[in-house]
Amino acid sequence: MSKTFKILSPTAILGYGFPEESFRKAMEESPDLIAVDAGSSDPGPHYLGAGKPFTDRTGVKRDLRYMITAGVKNNIPVVIGTAGGSGAAPHLEWCRQIILEIAAEEKLSFTMALIPADIDKKVVHQALDDGKIQSLDFVPELTHSIIDETTYIVAQMGIEPFQEALEAGAQVVLGGRAYDPACFAALPILKGFDEGLALHCGKILECAAIAATPGSGSDCAMGILDETGFTLKTFTEKRQFTETSAAAHTLYEKSDPYFLPGPGGVLNLRNCSFKDAGHGQVRVSGSRHEETPYTVKLEGARPVGYRTLTIAGTRDSIMIAGIDNILVEVRKSVEKNLSINPDDVKINFHLYGKNGVMGAMEPEPDTTSYELGILLDVVAPTQEIADSICSLARSTLLHYGYDGRIATAGNLAFPFSPSDIRVGLVYEFSIYHLMEYTPDIAFKFYLEKVTPEGVVA
Repeated sequence: MSKTFKILSPTAILGYGFPEESFRKAMEESPDLIAVDAGSSDPGPHYLGAGKPFTDRTGVKRDLRYMITAGVKNNIPVVIGTAGGSGAAPHLEWCRQIILEIAAEEKLSFTMALIPADIDKKVVHQALDDGKIQSLDFVPELTHSIIDETTYIVAQMGIEPFQEALEAGAQVVLGGRAYDPACFAALPILKGFDEGLALHCGKILECAAIAATPGSGSDCAMGILDETGFTLKTFTEKRQFTETSAAAHTLYEKSDPYFLPGPGGVLNLRNCSFKDAGHGQVRVSGSRHEETPYTVKLEGARPVGYRTLTIAGTRDSIMIAGIDNILVEVRKSVEKNLSINPDDVKINFHLYGKNGVMGAMEPEPDTTSYELGILLDVVAPTQEIADSICSLARSTLLHYGYDGRIATAGNLAFPFSPSDIRVGLVYEFSIYHLMEYTPDIAFKFYLEKVTPEGVVA
């Protein structure tokens, strides 16, 4: 009988939740690893730039309570990647504090490894000077000034730091920003399972049951590795894996259907196959890992201004018909009245019901909506300037006398009062580049002995 390795992925991201029944059924199969990818850059740059989590603390603690309690009591390693959503130092500490609370409340003792992913700006400056940083597609070249303006810089770690922490005796591993499949694949690869199969399995499990049909990021999934492939399964009759769902999720967030790059290598899927294994399960085989020069992806965000916004709607067919020209004239009026330099301020109108999602890329030019939702979004150097511009733009649009207007009162309907919403500091992704791996950026872990009374020195 061939050896197997069972990986339980309870949820797509910590805090998204999972049914208790699914988790308990999965635990009945005695998994060899409980792992979760706790973050993503999908929610945008604010969370990395501000050092804030994008998932709710109560939800994260609920998920971790199940995972860590089951893992520690059953001697199953628990591995977490991209702690706190973005994986920088404040996110790692935020998640660490939650784990310490759980240990106290559940009377648990275990060894925990923490793996920071932060990269010193001096290292990035030097790498830029040495020509060891390259831009990804459609990303501007990196500059020293951008490095200085960036608040937190993290690098996506691969499997090696997780493996080192597990070999050192960690029962719970809390990692900073990580390559999504790494927290799932590190231990089975360490145990001798094929690297290509383990990484591909991790690629699918990173989003848990999203890869099933119907997909859900709030449900458990399991990958069972063996010597020649892996099998995917769920723990509820509501959803199942299919050949199509597993193959489709393999392509998720990838531009190439055959080659999926990661730290130190690429997954070659040219000979990969997906076969129905019955009972809502799918077997995957043929995935290969090929080594490449070792690079890590750097991520960082910098502040670019302050935001104020207003939400409004219109149901006037005359205004809707002429909305493009109306917004041009409103913008001109505001810029003139406040002597605004357009290069210093962004005034954006998002028209939901017309092109609010696609913007200028919207392929349907004609507006057939009988109503439009208008989101006025202003970003300026200070919050006060953003407030002033938003206020004037909102009132100008509210009373603008466009051609053919019949009403003499307001043009807009506001769902909220006050109408203007201060959002605060705005960030943009400033670093999204590949850097050659050197000893200067080695991901070094440290161990903590966690007890119900706290951390033992």
